[in-house]
Amino acid sequence: MTDTVRTVKAAESVSPASARTRQLRRILLLGGCALIVLFVLVTVSVTTGQMPMTPSVALRGLFGFGDPADVLVVQEFRAPRMVAALIAGAGLAVAGSMLQRLFRNPLASPDVMGVTGGASFGAVVLLATGVSASLIPVAALGGGMLAALLLGVFAWRSGLAVTRLVLVGLAVQAGLAAAVNLMVVRFPAELANSALQWTTGSLYGRTWTEVWAAGGAVALALACAFALHRRLAVLDLGDDSAGALGLIPSTARLQLLVTAIALASLAAALTGPVAFVALAVPHVVRFLAGPPTAGNLALTGLAGAVLLLASDLVVQHLLPVSGLPVGVVTATLGAPWLLVLMIRQSRPVNRSLG
Repeated sequence: MTDTVRTVKAAESVSPASARTRQLRRILLLGGCALIVLFVLVTVSVTTGQMPMTPSVALRGLFGFGDPADVLVVQEFRAPRMVAALIAGAGLAVAGSMLQRLFRNPLASPDVMGVTGGASFGAVVLLATGVSASLIPVAALGGGMLAALLLGVFAWRSGLAVTRLVLVGLAVQAGLAAAVNLMVVRFPAELANSALQWTTGSLYGRTWTEVWAAGGAVALALACAFALHRRLAVLDLGDDSAGALGLIPSTARLQLLVTAIALASLAAALTGPVAFVALAVPHVVRFLAGPPTAGNLALTGLAGAVLLLASDLVVQHLLPVSGLPVGVVTATLGAPWLLVLMIRQSRPVNRSLG
């Protein structure tokens, strides 16, 4: 009896405020560790390659000082690729986190739902028409919205059930990927190489023009995502509670959905359809940092940037085959994760059938 009383008193002593404080400390600790890892990865990114250099030389080259060859290598080749990885990784991870919470579905992500495939389709169509590459973010955004519309048309009547959503999303992704491959095959030789990156996702050949155009748009979409986070938190309580708090659930859900799709599409405008960053990173962050908060969302973006930059460094320096796209590494890491998630989602169904 005494042990029971002690247990009850100990449970009562754990107040919601203390739980939030512990979670905040955990998020800050994880964020600090992620920043250290990110600093190391950025240093490796700008110092290694066919022309290795010390961190001090790379830093001077980044700001335009030192040997002209070092300045050219750092400013025009290494830095744009590194910045593109950071921006796209953060955008994809945050978009995946938002979609999973909106649909209350651990399998919801831009790549599984076909959004990144639609963004790639829009970008390749733009390249086929010969329009300026600076408009790729606009084309990618249009393609992502098209994929979301197709997904809604084919899956909405099923009530967005987990299995139906995933299957329809994979079908949309596969169909758009096939259309991209067809256009690449029919392209003239001079356009085929520039369009081929949109089939698997690549950071090769990124320029500052592309980084400023798509990266600036991703930064704006990220700001909108954080500004709308309070509405996402209210929707987590359920539609009835959200309505009682003065929020119109359908309007808020549409705003958040458009923001997430725009974020994923614009990130794909930098990299092409990089797989599984948006699917896996939010799960890892929730496992390590606890229930979703604004701090978790920021940590998710940071973890996505770390994962994509690390994957790109693996492609550049650790694999025996040169020239592979970064999507190969992320797909290799993410495919088993998707399989595990689908098995976990199917278990309740199997029990009910038995």
